[in-house]
Amino acid sequence: MDLRRAAARAYWRVSRWRLVTERPPRDGAGILIGAPHTSNWDFVLMLAIAWEQGIPFRWLGKHTLFSGPAGPLMRGLGGIPVDRRDPAGLVDELIARVRDGERFYLVVTPEGTRSGQGWKSGFYRIARETGWGVTLGYVDRTTMTTGLGPTIELTGDVRADMDVIRAFYADKAGFRPERRTEPRLASEQAAGQSSQPTADGAEDPEVRP
Repeated sequence: MDLRRAAARAYWRVSRWRLVTERPPRDGAGILIGAPHTSNWDFVLMLAIAWEQGIPFRWLGKHTLFSGPAGPLMRGLGGIPVDRRDPAGLVDELIARVRDGERFYLVVTPEGTRSGQGWKSGFYRIARETGWGVTLGYVDRTTMTTGLGPTIELTGDVRADMDVIRAFYADKAGFRPERRTEPRLASEQAAGQSSQPTADGAEDPEVRP
């Protein structure tokens, strides 16, 4: 057992949070959604979940997190620096990494920063263009449980796919329930229509503060 997995299992033995999780597909790559994302403590929980599962993962962080002495630590924790002043091409860069043979789970927190803003669509575009499944990670303060839920394959019917995601998160409150955002993309259309996500954050997907 590696040190990260051992540390994670020790954490879950003493944590007031209870790990209730499914096993993600073992093909080594996919999107891992963290929601409801209402606190920076969510990141600690997601690290402990991923380490306990023994899965390789990456996450997107504001470029300033990687400056100075903290830079090596952030990269060692799987971070990819992103300059939000120039986000164009970020999704294309991530897709290129996959096509070049990198295998990892990309942890995303697609909720917008303002209440009622909805979710950013970057995760949807990446999943569709790479063929990756989307694993639904969650935090639920009402039951004090956290973990990974099912992995779904996106169909391209945005409304139908998001209905599945909404159903899963309907009873999940998040670390700070008052900050929870309904899972909804701006590109969703009337029921029965298919659509690809528009540019509602597609080039700035789920960057951590």
